Amino acid sequence: MTQKPRAADPGDTGSTPGGSAPTEPITGDGERVVIRNNRKLVETAEPEGTAADAETGVPAEGLVEDAEVVVDEIEVEVNSTDGPEPSGPPVVDAPAQPVDGSGTGTSLGAELEALRAELDERTRDLQRVSAEYANYRKRVDRDRSLVQEQATGSVLAALLPILDDLDRAREHGDLVGPFGTVAEQLTTALGKFGLNAFGEQGDPFDPTRHEAVAHQTSDDVSEPTCVQVMRRGYQLGERLLRPALVAVADPE
Repeated sequence: MTQKPRAADPGDTGSTPGGSAPTEPITGDGERVVIRNNRKLVETAEPEGTAADAETGVPAEGLVEDAEVVVDEIEVEVNSTDGPEPSGPPVVDAPAQPVDGSGTGTSLGAELEALRAELDERTRDLQRVSAEYANYRKRVDRDRSLVQEQATGSVLAALLPILDDLDRAREHGDLVGPFGTVAEQLTTALGKFGLNAFGEQGDPFDPTRHEAVAHQTSDDVSEPTCVQVMRRGYQLGERLLRPALVAVADPE
């Protein structure tokens, strides 16, 4: 048999048997009615701050006071760390002054004297090295010139017999035509190298340049004189390559 649903009772509070009615909305700070297990309970709504304080077990005023104390302590620590602000104009640090000025000046003077002494010594060394190098260059140039002159003299000395033959041919009148031209060109070319011939009849006798192979007296001379040249001598610049062979006549 099917039971029909019972109509809702207007006086009923809407609660189901054995259940709890939904909580009625409460606006403001009035009373709140709660029906539990068919019993009507009346609760008074409290402010949210009071409920929170009740849940934590700490009064709200105490929390505020503790927070203010903590803030005060932090401010005190910050002020103690920063230190008191200086009053008056800013302080400017003065430059550091030497403790002992006389000692520093003495050490600088000694160091300056040492540097000057070292500079003088290096200057003297440089001058000495420069002089030695200049002397070395002069010596090398002189030696080079001497070696060159010796080499040239050796070559010219080997050609002197040929020049003697040309002189004898010239005395006999054989240096004519093309042969005479070649002889003149050879003599001119050798003269460019500094070869000079000496030893003529009537020259004063010079023992450093003449070699006497005959000796006689004569009223025609007032000093030792070369009266006959048997072979001419040659010199290269100031260097004697070969003395001249002559006959010398002394005054009576």
